[in-house]
Amino acid sequence: MNDNNIIKTEYSELMQKSYIDYAMSVIVARALPDVRDGLKPVQRRTLYDMHELGIRFDKPYRKSARIVGDTMGKYHPHGDSSIYDALVVMTQDFKKGLPLIDGHGNFGNIEGDGAAAMRYTEARLNKITQEAFLADLDKDVVDFIPNFDETEKEPSVLPAKIPNLLINGSEGIAVGMATSIPPHNLAEIIDAMKAYMKDESITTRELMKIVQGPDFPTGGIVTNKDELLEIYETGAGKIKIRGKVETEKGKGGKTNVVITEIPYTMIGANIGKFLSDVAALYESKKTQDIVDISNQSSKEGIRIVIELRKDANVQNFINLLYKKTRLEDTFGVNMLAICDGRPETMGLKRILKECVDFRYEVAGRKYKNLLEKEMARKEIQEGLIKACNVIDLIIEILRGSKDRNMAKDCLINGNTDGITFKSKESKIMASQLMFSENQANAILDMRLYKLIGLEIQALIKEHEETMANIYRYEDILARRDSMAQVIMNELDEIKKEFKRERRTVIDNCEEAVVEEVKVEEMELIFLMDRFGYARTIDLATYERNKETADQENKFVIHCKNTGRICVFTDIGQLHTIKVSDIPFGKFRDKGIPIDNISNYSSAKEKIVEIASQTDLNLYRMIFVTKSSMIKVVDGGEFDVSKKTVASTKLADHDEIVSISVMREQTHIVLRSKDGYFLRFPIEEIPEKKKAAIGVRGMKLSANDFVEEVYYTKNSVESNIVYKQKNISLNQIKLGKRDTKGTKIRV
Repeated sequence: MNDNNIIKTEYSELMQKSYIDYAMSVIVARALPDVRDGLKPVQRRTLYDMHELGIRFDKPYRKSARIVGDTMGKYHPHGDSSIYDALVVMTQDFKKGLPLIDGHGNFGNIEGDGAAAMRYTEARLNKITQEAFLADLDKDVVDFIPNFDETEKEPSVLPAKIPNLLINGSEGIAVGMATSIPPHNLAEIIDAMKAYMKDESITTRELMKIVQGPDFPTGGIVTNKDELLEIYETGAGKIKIRGKVETEKGKGGKTNVVITEIPYTMIGANIGKFLSDVAALYESKKTQDIVDISNQSSKEGIRIVIELRKDANVQNFINLLYKKTRLEDTFGVNMLAICDGRPETMGLKRILKECVDFRYEVAGRKYKNLLEKEMARKEIQEGLIKACNVIDLIIEILRGSKDRNMAKDCLINGNTDGITFKSKESKIMASQLMFSENQANAILDMRLYKLIGLEIQALIKEHEETMANIYRYEDILARRDSMAQVIMNELDEIKKEFKRERRTVIDNCEEAVVEEVKVEEMELIFLMDRFGYARTIDLATYERNKETADQENKFVIHCKNTGRICVFTDIGQLHTIKVSDIPFGKFRDKGIPIDNISNYSSAKEKIVEIASQTDLNLYRMIFVTKSSMIKVVDGGEFDVSKKTVASTKLADHDEIVSISVMREQTHIVLRSKDGYFLRFPIEEIPEKKKAAIGVRGMKLSANDFVEEVYYTKNSVESNIVYKQKNISLNQIKLGKRDTKGTKIRV
C-alpha cells in the first residue's frame, strides 16, 4: 500500500464531526418542526404523498397501509412505524386542535388505547389540509428537492396559509434538545397574524390581548395567567393546567365529584394512573371521604365520577386531588423549531413574523406564476382576435401553403415565398403579418367552430378578464398593501369556515390548599409473621390475644399510628415505613407483604431487626456483624424521613448478624460457628456514629464467624439450647472484648 494514500486523522476530531453530523441530521431532518408550516419531515411527506395519490377530502378513504408504504418507498425510508404513528397523531382530535387527516377506523382514544394495525384503518386528507396546506403546490410557490434516492421530487416545505406550529403545537425529542409547543385556538392565532401584518411593531403584550394563551383539545384550566406573557416572550416556561371539576348530587344525600375535562398532559395511560392515585389516597388514609370511583368516559367526552361520603368537605377533597394527583399538572413550554435551517427557540411574535414573511414569499411566487400564465394567455388571445379580423386572408394562406412550416413562417415573418394567393393584394397583406410564434401556433391549432360569432364574443370577453387579472396581479406584486390584503382575505375565509370555540379557560387560580385532617394519636401493635406479612392492630385486641400473637409472629412492636416503623436488614440498609401506610384491621387479618409498602426486597436482603421510631429516639442500638465488628449507635441517628438509608458501614463481604435495642441488658454473649462463646460487659462496646464500621468484638479463627448474639441481665437467669445441650449464659466465664472466648464442647 502506498503511504501517500493514507489520510491521517485525529480520532477525537473524526468522532466529534461524525456525531455532530448525526445530531444535526436528527434535529433538522426528523425530530423538530419547521417554523413555516409547523410540520416535521415525516408529517410533511405523509401529507404530500396523500396529495399525490389523490386522497382528497371529497374522495373515498384509502388504506393506511397503502399510504404508509408509498410514503416510505418514495420519501421517508425510516420504517413504517414512524410514518404510521405520525399519521395516527394527525387524525386524533384529542391531541391536535386541528386534525390534518380524516381517519376511518380505530385510531386510538384519549385513554391511551393504541390505533389498530395500518392494514385495518383508512384515511384521507381533511378539507383544511387540502385548502390551507396543499392548495398552491402547482404554482411554483415552494422549492422542490430530490428525495433520498433522487428518483422523486418533494417539497422542502408546504405552503401553509396558517401558523400551524402554534395552532397544532408540536412535541419532539432530538439530540441534546427537545421541543414542546402547546396547541392554540385557530381564530385567535389568525387574528394575531393579521394584527402583526397591520403593525409589525406590535408587542407581545398587545398580541396577548388577542391570543389568550394555549387552547388544549382536552380543555381544562390554565391557572397561571400572569406568567404567560414571559413564556410567550421568551418561548420557554411552565404552564400550570388543571382539569375541570363539577359537583352533582348523588344517591342518599351523597355528593359526586365529576371530572369533565382533564389536563392535556393526562392523555393516554395517565388517566389510568390518575384513577390508581385516587384509590391510593384512600388506601394511604390521606382521605376517608371516598365511597366509590368510576370512569364513565365515552365518545361524548371525559366523565370520571368520585362518590363522596355525606359529611365530606368537598372543596378540601377537590384541592387534595389537585395537590396529590395529576389533575393539576405542568406543561413545559419550549418553542423550539427549525428556522433558516437551524434550531431556534422563538417567542410568539417571532413565530408570527416568520410565518408572515413566509406567506409574503409564497404569495409573491404564486402571483408571479399566475401573472406569467395570464401574460401567455393574453398573447394567445390577442393573436386569435387579430386572426379573426383577417380570417379570410389566413384561410387563403393556409390553402396556398404546401406545409405547416410554410404557413407558420408567413404568419410570423410575412414570408410569402411558395404560397399561392388569389390576388396580389392578398400577398401584400400577408407579407405584413407579424404574429408571435405562440400566436402562430394557436392560429394553426384553432378549430373552425371558433369562427362562430358567439365564440368570437366569448374570446373577447375572456381577453377582458385576462387583462383584469393581469392588472390585479401586477398590483398585488407591486404593492405590499395589496398583497397583505389578499393574504388577510385568505385568512378570513379559513377562519370563517374552520374556527371553533375556545376550550381551555385562562385564569389566575389560587394554589390548592389542603386542610390536613388531624389524626388522633393512638398506640398500636405492629405484627409481622415469618412469611413477611405485616399489619397493625389496636392495643386492646393485642392484650386479649397476647400469647397467640407472640407465638405466631416473628416481630411484635409497640408503635404510634403517627410514627414510623424502622426495618434493619443484613446488608446494612434501613427502610422506614409510615405506620399509617400499614393495613390496620382485625387480629386474624392476613396483612400485606412488607415488600409492598417499603423499599425492602426479600429477594436481595433479609430482615435482622424491626423497631419503632419512638424506641429509637429513646434508646441506643447495638450492631454486631458476621466478622465480629461491634458498636453502639445512638438511636436518634436513625430518625430519618427518607424511605431508605444506610444504617451502618460494612466491610467487603461482611453482613449484619444482630441489631438490638439497648434497654436493661448488662452483658453481651457472642457465639461463633466453631462453638466459641465470649461474654463481656456491654460497657466495653464503644459508641460510634452510624457511618463507622465499629471495633472487633471477639477474635476469630480462619473461616470462623459470629453466628449468634445473646444478652443477659443482672440477677436474671438466661438459658439457651446449643446442639441439644442446655447452657446457662450467666455461667459462661466472663471475658473481655477482643478475646477468643471459651469453647463449649457438646
